[in-house]
Amino acid sequence: MARNDGIDRTLARNQDLETPDDVAKVQEHNEREKDRYSNVDIVPERTPLNVHFKAPTDDYVKMFEQMEQDKVISTRGLKPDAVKYGELVFDVNSAYFYNHGGYEFAKQFYADAYKAAVKIVGGEQYILSAVMHADERNQAMSEALGEDVYHYHLHVVYIPVVEKRILWSKRCKDESLRGTVKEVITQVSRSKKWESKPVLDEDGNPMLNAKGKKILKSSYSVLQDDFFHFMRNAGYTDVERGERGSTEEHLTVTQFKVQAEQQRLEAVTGLVAQAEQSLEDAKSATEKQKKKLEALQKETKTSKTIALTVQDIEAIGKKATFGNNITLTPDECDTLKRYAVNGIIANADNKRLKEKLASAEKTVSIWKQRYNALHEKYQELKKKAQPYLDALEIASERVRAFLNAILARGKEAQEHKQPDHKRGQDMEH
Repeated sequence: MARNDGIDRTLARNQDLETPDDVAKVQEHNEREKDRYSNVDIVPERTPLNVHFKAPTDDYVKMFEQMEQDKVISTRGLKPDAVKYGELVFDVNSAYFYNHGGYEFAKQFYADAYKAAVKIVGGEQYILSAVMHADERNQAMSEALGEDVYHYHLHVVYIPVVEKRILWSKRCKDESLRGTVKEVITQVSRSKKWESKPVLDEDGNPMLNAKGKKILKSSYSVLQDDFFHFMRNAGYTDVERGERGSTEEHLTVTQFKVQAEQQRLEAVTGLVAQAEQSLEDAKSATEKQKKKLEALQKETKTSKTIALTVQDIEAIGKKATFGNNITLTPDECDTLKRYAVNGIIANADNKRLKEKLASAEKTVSIWKQRYNALHEKYQELKKKAQPYLDALEIASERVRAFLNAILARGKEAQEHKQPDHKRGQDMEH
């Protein structure tokens, strides 16, 4: 998640689409096929602004089946429950696009990001759909800035494939062919596509740990590296790599929402603090002006040379011999002008400060209301995730082992078991 530290970070997230239902839900969301969405931040009026860098020619499952018929891909040897679809989500925090002009900049950025996706996937022919969403409103930023701010990001649905060499078997009648390559196929394989890779030293050789075993780098860490370096090379030198050790791709939907709401809550908390500080500044300015006026009044009462009492002011001037006119000496006229001007200025300053104080108090009230609403939503989400959090605290190792067992289901698609010597190897994220 973004850390609100002012640094713009690239984020590439991969998720498996394990069932036909998962594929259908992603298609409905990405292609905006529904009339209504549970995500209240989606603004239907802006959906025409979404950009397809590769539009689907049919629904995702039918496209897969057609590719298999055309022998573009092969499912030879796969188990029925093997993962056949994946989705990449490329992202940078909303502030990055807002500070660079918004929509047009985002279009160019994700056009370049799509080129990175093609390289990561292994070819454009294995991409079913690639669409930039421009219709999802960033609620927290919009409220903070008082204008609509949108969260631009790219969804890429693809088929995970690897190149596989099929060898002639030992039963081949031609002895010269035995063990040689019979054919090369493009096999659908999520587990082999995202295998962990060895960490290399400066000479390109695998690095070893203290026990002499290879140090492996998580496939998701490689994904983050590849996306970051590609965008840097494309000229986006003002972004940094996403945080290392991130496990966002393993979060449940509820846990991910809890973190998202917590981040939003932290942002609003900061704005509440700013509003309260503005209120304190206004109060301080008012108090300062009050003391200034009190000092002026005190000076008026004690100084006989530069200030006059009310009685003195009323006594200024002499009544004319004929009529009701009052005549003033030049000095008396200057004195009255000076006090009149000072009085008007003081009244204006007091009015301005009172208005500023009232505005600050109103702002604080609004942000506190928003804070309370977000805090309540966050607590509800946290309550849903609490059983998992409690279990993690009580028996963290067992819970992690349980989750790892679930996440490892995709590896059942491997035709051959991983060699035993890979167990226990170090991992880098």
